[in-house]
Amino acid sequence: MASIPPTMKALVLPNAGASLELRTVPTPNAVSGSVVVKVLATLLSDKHEHMFAGHFFTFPPDYTPGGQAIGRVAAIGPDTTSLAPGQLVLIHSFVRARDDPNGVQILWGAFDGATPQTKKFFKDNYAAGTFAEYVRAPLEVVEPLNERKLLDPASKGGLGYTVEALLQLANQIVPFGGFRGISLQPGERVIVAPATGQFSGAAVQVAIAMGAQVIAVGRNLDKLKQVQALYPAGRVQVVAVTGDEKADTEAMKQWGPVDAYMDVSPGSASGPQNHVRACFGALGQYGRVSLMGVIQDDIALPYMTAVWNNLTIRGQYMYEREDVKLAIKMAEAGVLKLGTEDGIEVVGKFQLEDVGKAFVAASQNAGIGKIVALTP
Repeated sequence: MASIPPTMKALVLPNAGASLELRTVPTPNAVSGSVVVKVLATLLSDKHEHMFAGHFFTFPPDYTPGGQAIGRVAAIGPDTTSLAPGQLVLIHSFVRARDDPNGVQILWGAFDGATPQTKKFFKDNYAAGTFAEYVRAPLEVVEPLNERKLLDPASKGGLGYTVEALLQLANQIVPFGGFRGISLQPGERVIVAPATGQFSGAAVQVAIAMGAQVIAVGRNLDKLKQVQALYPAGRVQVVAVTGDEKADTEAMKQWGPVDAYMDVSPGSASGPQNHVRACFGALGQYGRVSLMGVIQDDIALPYMTAVWNNLTIRGQYMYEREDVKLAIKMAEAGVLKLGTEDGIEVVGKFQLEDVGKAFVAASQNAGIGKIVALTP
């Protein structure tokens, strides 16, 4: 690769509620436990502007957002053994402290956690994310990609994806961790609720790739049918919830016993969350639940239903590193889909200077498989 310049452009958020500023900053160097990556594309979410307001996710002042990217290794640290300069890599955002992985966890480029320890860990080590030309990334969140398999055209034995489309992997690995946590099996029937957003839509994609049958639940029937149309008949059924718990439960049960349920409700969800109780009620004996949403209010769960049906309820915060590695293998094998025919659409690519336009594009394309990328 070309030599690394001494300075680079990066987007910096001075404080919560402020606007991003494009600054020229020193280019990071590789140290032990890290690599420097040239960012080719970094994922922009319709939720980023809400996150930057600091209402739920907190972060230190003068930080560079972003923790989900595709790039090339530009420099390696002295203890790097499996990565090399020029290699195409995925960067994901779930970082755990090496000496306290269960106690200190952050979402790189987004959330510094809830304790003084996590906030210090973020500020001292990970205040510079992927909204930049280069980024120093910990080895734990950098995974190599088979460039020829993923990017080469079919005529050369590849899958023909674009670099930007690979960003969908960063969305897919989140629900993949949830499904692995409840041991979703091929042929099982799983409820995904809701099912048309950035992560919830990715959950449908992942469940299909894992061989499951999906009941996609939401409020907008037209959007649900758009999801259903992406897959062969019978793989995805849809239920538009009405708020009538009993009726919604019966609607979800009409195709037979339900084995599992993943909830990916966003933080913007407000008011009574009757769909959660309805989904619980649809589960059969030994059903499993993965809670991955951000509902901030307490919900009254059907206690005796859980007892009678021997339900397993698991909260799931992100994923394990092995989940990331396996998801990449599935993508490289063509099982976990990233193509336009599978509903993945790159709706916008923007330079760092045009981040305002990128936010507009993201807010207008908040559905399943819609990719808006910053391409420094």
